[in-house]
Amino acid sequence: MNIARRKLTLCADDFAQSEQISSGILELIASRRLTATSVMSQAPYWPTAARRLMPLQRLADVGLHLNLTHAFPMGNVTRPLVYWLLCSQLRLVSRSWLCKQFCEQIHLFQQHFGRLPDFIDGHQHLHAFPVLRAALTDAIAAIWPQNHPLPWLRAPEHAMGGGDSPFKAVILRWSCRGFARHAQQHGLRVAPYFGGVYSLQTAADFPRQMRHWLQSAADGTLLMCHPGRPTVDHTDPICDARALEFHYLGSPEFADDCRAANVELTRFDHAKSNAPSVSDV
Repeated sequence: MNIARRKLTLCADDFAQSEQISSGILELIASRRLTATSVMSQAPYWPTAARRLMPLQRLADVGLHLNLTHAFPMGNVTRPLVYWLLCSQLRLVSRSWLCKQFCEQIHLFQQHFGRLPDFIDGHQHLHAFPVLRAALTDAIAAIWPQNHPLPWLRAPEHAMGGGDSPFKAVILRWSCRGFARHAQQHGLRVAPYFGGVYSLQTAADFPRQMRHWLQSAADGTLLMCHPGRPTVDHTDPICDARALEFHYLGSPEFADDCRAANVELTRFDHAKSNAPSVSDV
C-alpha cells in the first residue's frame, strides 16, 4: 500500500544578510534542497542578491524577513530582541512607527525584486509579537493591491519542541500566542505547524535535529533553517552553525533522510493552511 508523502516547506532565513549566506541559499535552491527563502531587504547586499535570486523564483517562494534587531552598515534602526519582547508585551511600542518601518522594508523588497513577497516572517520572530503583529497587518493592508494574493505568514506559536533548546520553544510560543488567530482575522494564511527551533550551536548536531523533524512533523509543517557557505564572520554569532547546515542540506544524506521519512519538500501553496492548533531531490 502506498502511503501519501507528507508535504513540508523548508525555508532558509536571512537571505542577503551577507554574500556567503546568500550564495549558500542560492546553491541549495538550485539543487532543490530548499523550497523558500526569506530576505533581509535592508541589507546592502540585497540589490545584488535580488538579481541572483530572480532566475530561481520558479523553484522556491521568496519572502520578506522583517528586521528590527540586526544592524546593517547603513544604520537601520535596531534594538535587542529583549527590548522588543518586553515592550511588545507591555504595549510600549508605537504601532504607527512600526508600520512605517515595515512598509519601508516591503518597499525595498519590491524595489529590487520587482514584485511583492510571497510570504512574510520576522528576524527572531518579532513579527508575531503583540503590537508588532498589528503593525504588520496594517502594512499589508496599506500596500497590497485589491485582488492581489496576500502573503503567507509564519506562526511561531505553532512551534514544535525546541530540539536541544526546549525552553526556547516555550518562550517563542508564549511571546507569539494569539498570532495565528490575528492573521486569520485579517484574511491571511498561516502554515499550521512550525519547526526548526534549536540552539543554533554546532554541538546541537543539526543532521540529528533535522532527521527528528522530518520524521515527526505533521503534513503542512513549515521548517526554518539558517544555512550559509563556510566563512569567518565575527559579526554573525551563528556563522559556524550555518556552515554545518549548508553541508548537510546539500548532501546525499539529507536526500536519503527525506525519502526515509516519506517527505516531499513543497512551496507554500502546496502545503496546508489554517489547520487547527526532498523527496524529489
